[in-house]
Amino acid sequence: MKEARRLELLLEVGRVLASKLELPELLATVLKLASGVVDAEAASLLLLDPATDELYFDVALGLGPEASKMRLKLGQGIAGTVAQSRTPEIINNVADEPRWSPQTDAKSGFTTRSILAVPIVFKGKLIGVVEALNKRSGPFDRDDILAFEAFASQASVAIDNARLFTSLRDEKFKLATIFSQMHDGAVLTNPQGQIVLANEAAKLLLGGDHPNLDHALAGLTVIPAVNVLLKTSCDFTAMRTAPTLLVITGHVTKAPLFEGDGRLFVFRDDTENQRQEQMKRTFLSLISHKLKTPLASVIGFSDVLLAEFESKSTNESTLLAARTINKQGVKVAELVDKLIRYTTLESPDAAANVVDIDIDAVVSDAVKALRDRIAEKQAQLDYQMVGLTFRADRDMILEVVKNLVENALKFGPAEHGAIVIRADAADASFSVSVTDHGPGLPPESQQAVFSRFYQIEKDFTGQQEGLGLGLAYVRKVAELHGGKSELSSTLGKGTTVSIRWPRASSK
Repeated sequence: MKEARRLELLLEVGRVLASKLELPELLATVLKLASGVVDAEAASLLLLDPATDELYFDVALGLGPEASKMRLKLGQGIAGTVAQSRTPEIINNVADEPRWSPQTDAKSGFTTRSILAVPIVFKGKLIGVVEALNKRSGPFDRDDILAFEAFASQASVAIDNARLFTSLRDEKFKLATIFSQMHDGAVLTNPQGQIVLANEAAKLLLGGDHPNLDHALAGLTVIPAVNVLLKTSCDFTAMRTAPTLLVITGHVTKAPLFEGDGRLFVFRDDTENQRQEQMKRTFLSLISHKLKTPLASVIGFSDVLLAEFESKSTNESTLLAARTINKQGVKVAELVDKLIRYTTLESPDAAANVVDIDIDAVVSDAVKALRDRIAEKQAQLDYQMVGLTFRADRDMILEVVKNLVENALKFGPAEHGAIVIRADAADASFSVSVTDHGPGLPPESQQAVFSRFYQIEKDFTGQQEGLGLGLAYVRKVAELHGGKSELSSTLGKGTTVSIRWPRASSK
């Protein structure tokens, strides 16, 4: 009859423990049930702190608040020994037990006569120790150990589930907090594109809740297409032109979910930036074209004046003035031409006109166009003919080589500097590089130089000519060819800038 009652009690214990997911409530329930399982006056529960390998009283029913401040090392005292050996123990007379410390009783006011201690283990991992104190009807026995071990096994599962629940709830709270505080829109989808989670910024930008990504982006031109975004990680753009302009830019990354690889989309409203960029391009293009006519007049008439002055005995100051006007006019005209070429390249419609080109002839034409500047700097050019045919936009690559050589002239040694030009078609890509042996670039500027209008400080280079568009143009051309631009530089030794693009993208 006693065994039947104990079995009935254990079944009830399992039901009750399975219903508790809040850890504090569960631990209190464990202690209330523990004493009943073996008919004890009280029970205590010590949990393992994995950071210190110490046992501590998380909850102690009937032991007083002071007991919760105590900590035991593994192997220390009865509970520490049980935890270390993972073997249950019965101490029916603690007064005769050398491992027993009366400190707990002294702090709690509770008198302990006997102890049944059982380790709580889940999947081979120690969780803690549960103790029953002072059996009401005689000493603890072997049957009590079996019942208490069964109870501890049920408690271990319940405690692990409660900890997992708490951990998941905390992580969900953190994720929800991050999502809600983000200024960028964030959308999590499953592998099929159904929206699992979306923050408020995303709902505001996309016009409310949507069942899936197709529905959320309906009416927008998405690049790459939605079906591509659900299979890869990349940047994307979604644009609508009517009734009002809307430009969304963002990035999609893989997000592992239970049902497979989902996708996390993080994006923002980039409409104003796009408007500003368009205005800048329009303004720069307008100004550049407006300057062409007066510059043509300045250069043309200064040529006429120079021809007349040089054919007569004109005083030196007048001749110098005419030459200066002509020289500066030509310089500004070159800058305007560069500005026009760059703004054309920045247009959304810009594309490379890919044809077969003789790279040796392109380099030769670039060097010829710069022969006066090369002679002025007395620079030594090193180019090895390769006899190769590249597939690229000839005009763009010609300007790239000119810009790279101009930079090498500008930032190389004052005179007699060596400039190395190389072209290669190794592996699956084409490449062109230019190396100078100048002062090099500081680390913080090595990527910034590819930004438009960026220039190295005059104090560093000794000069600050141009518009800061040369390397920006190089990078744009690389991107239009499906490639990239690269720079390596060492202070005091020089700089190499290269452009590399795949053969496949040029077919």
